[in-house]
Amino acid sequence: MLKYLIVALALCAVAHADDWTPKTGEEIRKIRVDCLKENPLSNDQISQLKNLIFPNEPDVRQYLTCSAIKLGIFCDQQGYHADRLAKQFKMDLFEEEALQIAQSCVDDNAQKSPTDVWAFRGHQCMMASKIGDKVRAFVKAKAEEAKKKAA
Repeated sequence: MLKYLIVALALCAVAHADDWTPKTGEEIRKIRVDCLKENPLSNDQISQLKNLIFPNEPDVRQYLTCSAIKLGIFCDQQGYHADRLAKQFKMDLFEEEALQIAQSCVDDNAQKSPTDVWAFRGHQCMMASKIGDKVRAFVKAKAEEAKKKAA
């Protein structure tokens, strides 16, 4: 058990050694596909996620946790990395403003929640923030753009 803890902490430390860069749209799509394979969701859950509705259900929490870990923005030992959250999801905000929002959503899991609950809590906070508003507007614009191209 001690070996596992040391390896996990070392991996988090290496991951946080910040040669990290924000993921591209294509990298994010691949991560989502990989996490969906690892954490299958029902058609209803997938439909909700496409509409940016995130039900507080174990399968959805596991999927979101997988995505956050593979994006390199969350570690199961340290939680969310506010600096990486800000860089990945700043949208058209100044990075300083995005960082303040991200920092307000990061917690040290003092209540010792399971990892998926901890990750989901941070995700919900981000989606309830100005960054979440920007993400929803971006997704809506992309969907409208796709409809116009299809017509």
